Amino acid sequence: MSQTILIIDDDDIFAQTLKRSFTRRGYEAWTANNISEAESLFAKKPLYAVIDLKIDDESGLHALNLLMQRSPETKALILTGYSSISTAVNAIKLGAQNYLCKPANTDEIIKALTDSTSSQEAVSIEENPISVDRLEWEHIQRVLNEHEGNVSATARALNMHRRTLQRKLQKRPVNR
Repeated sequence: MSQTILIIDDDDIFAQTLKRSFTRRGYEAWTANNISEAESLFAKKPLYAVIDLKIDDESGLHALNLLMQRSPETKALILTGYSSISTAVNAIKLGAQNYLCKPANTDEIIKALTDSTSSQEAVSIEENPISVDRLEWEHIQRVLNEHEGNVSATARALNMHRRTLQRKLQKRPVNR
């Protein structure tokens, strides 16, 4: 039986790059840029699936749910740039083998899909985990970047007063 993989991602360039990378490693790879395209490929019962969490205006969790209904033996992985504990828990509950944050390379994806112990291993915690203040600063910077430096739009997205955000931005970043 050949190793088959379905890649569902609305970023066509990323999907095609990932497809080429899997093909070079001996996989037969298919891509879909939305859930309706992917549904026609579910009938092929891929061995593996890599599903982006946000597919245009749709949820990758919905795609995962549809895939698990039609092909429960497929080992699926949710790949996202918008990670959160709640979506990770939902993905695992819906049948995902694993959950990875972007950027992830092909080798990391293969390991997450094929290593049966990876989802059962204890998560190692750093001896000096990142501080809450540093986490807040990084989150603010990410949201600011998403809003192209617009402080007012960022403040609205963070549900924060604009002046409060400006004061936080004037401070130097906290070291770990």
